[in-house]
Amino acid sequence: MSTLDEEDRREYYRIEDTIALEISPLSAFDAANKEVLQDASPLFNLLSELHLSEFESQHLLRQVSERDRALTAFLKAQNKRIELLSQVMAHSVLGEFGELQRVILSEGGLEFEHHMAYAAGSHLAVKMVLMPQAHGLLLRARVTHCAPRSFGTFDIGTEFDSLTDAQRQLLARHILQKQAQQRRLAREQNGPEAT
Repeated sequence: MSTLDEEDRREYYRIEDTIALEISPLSAFDAANKEVLQDASPLFNLLSELHLSEFESQHLLRQVSERDRALTAFLKAQNKRIELLSQVMAHSVLGEFGELQRVILSEGGLEFEHHMAYAAGSHLAVKMVLMPQAHGLLLRARVTHCAPRSFGTFDIGTEFDSLTDAQRQLLARHILQKQAQQRRLAREQNGPEAT
């Protein structure tokens, strides 16, 4: 996949990832409207809201943990149960997507390969499920570049538009978790040779 121009210099850390991805063009009205996008699938919308609400309540859990350890332990157990239910929901939602796709992901945007070309500056709805936590996001994005690739596909770079704080935090947490996982795997692979 191609990289963004020097002037787009890495404002955000980028990772290579494999996600469920669905792209669709936005109408001029939807592109101008800055409200959170809703999907036609009620199940996907519920999955997305579930994860975003978790982020909105994280600071409350930290405040409770300072005062009451037993209540904090109970709330964390409930959160784990909800997370497991959301993963069950996500596996149902994944049936709506095609195969998982390799992408380059950051808090600021997404690069991916697609079978259709989109002009730079056009607006897209980017529906994705981040794996393995199965976080569902439906985001607005503006195409920054589109270049032909072999076999009739295109490399497309996008920049996210009008992210909420919760959406940005969800992306950041996913990226940090993936980065930590990649470091662990690298250490494990290099570990036996180093000893």
